[in-house]
Amino acid sequence: MNDSYASSAFHSHVFLGEGHEKSERKTWAVIWLCGIMMIAEIVGGLLFGSIALVADGLHMSTHAGALLLAALAYTYARKHADNPSFSFGTGKFGDLAGFTSAIILTMISLLIGYESISRIFDPVPIHFSEAIPVAILGLTVNVASAWLLSGGDHHHGHGHGHAHEGHDHDESREITTDDGVVLLEVFEEGVPPRFRLRARTGPALTAQTASVETVRPDGSRQFFTFNEQGAFLESVEEIPEPHEFIALVNLGQQTYTVAYEEHEHAQGSAHRDNNMRAAMVHVIADAAVSVLVIVGLLLARSFGWLWMDPLAGIVGAIVIANWAFSLIRDTASILLDMNPDTLMAEKLRQTIECDGDKLADLHLWRLGPGHLGAVVSILTAEATRRQDYYRARLARFQSLSHLTIEVLHKR
Repeated sequence: MNDSYASSAFHSHVFLGEGHEKSERKTWAVIWLCGIMMIAEIVGGLLFGSIALVADGLHMSTHAGALLLAALAYTYARKHADNPSFSFGTGKFGDLAGFTSAIILTMISLLIGYESISRIFDPVPIHFSEAIPVAILGLTVNVASAWLLSGGDHHHGHGHGHAHEGHDHDESREITTDDGVVLLEVFEEGVPPRFRLRARTGPALTAQTASVETVRPDGSRQFFTFNEQGAFLESVEEIPEPHEFIALVNLGQQTYTVAYEEHEHAQGSAHRDNNMRAAMVHVIADAAVSVLVIVGLLLARSFGWLWMDPLAGIVGAIVIANWAFSLIRDTASILLDMNPDTLMAEKLRQTIECDGDKLADLHLWRLGPGHLGAVVSILTAEATRRQDYYRARLARFQSLSHLTIEVLHKR
């Protein structure tokens, strides 16, 4: 028997990243800043006869053009988010813009490298009195642009309990006893997950008087004993996934009930806004080159090392090329629908197969920042298990914004 259902049948296909409109506004603000500086430098250079100012103004125009690409991608994705012509929404426009920006960065790095190498073999006179102030001005604009783009965002991980390894646990729990406060933790940093018990206040705990029994939503139970590890107790048994259960904590003659819930989130690049990342790379790369140029010019003026200026350009070109390659690699993998989170794919398999079912097929891809799509095909011998059963099992994977489930029943 073949039974399939797409969760997307009647829900929105808007897969834009968190804070999309805010990022859009910040990018346009930086474009206005660069545009004003570009006009000021070109006009000032023409009025005062400074070719260095004119050249930096023209350079600022390429900078603004690259940021314009990011801003237009944000605007287009927002305005067409509900357009049914896009089967999986417009969440990938930022990745497409990021990929394009990375190609532009690569071309810029090659141009800087070529020009720098040429100047080693064919030096040109350097007008230090004009070049150094212009480089400092460019650095100031780039620092201001980076500040505007970053916008002081500090929301990562806050408001969701303790985020760890791609999922949100309420991992630490305080238990108030007659003797003091005991802390129960699910610890899994670099090791298989285990319970840890420690006395925050009151007398130290002993392994002989402490134990934990978990009761899962399906009624299954598991008993955990403890070993003493110095200042804390650690369970001998590992905690299997998922970490969603009621923990009955036995301390001496008393039993305390602690609830654990878990919500899985995608990790790493699956959450990254590559459009904003590309804009930041443009700004930071420009700032890094400005710093190198300033250092090179100062050394060249002080010690007569004219070769320091092109050397700074070569180093800057290498730095930009490295950042561009990383951006090309990450955005290309998204545009080609590569698996964005192998750990989540493995946890999906474990969740489905923990009750004897078989994951026959899995497709996992990124729809937009923080949004994943999945097509899951499950082979089961249980005739009563339908899509709703597996949808409930996978509900903790909150990054699965578009989930299609196919259930194949063994005959």
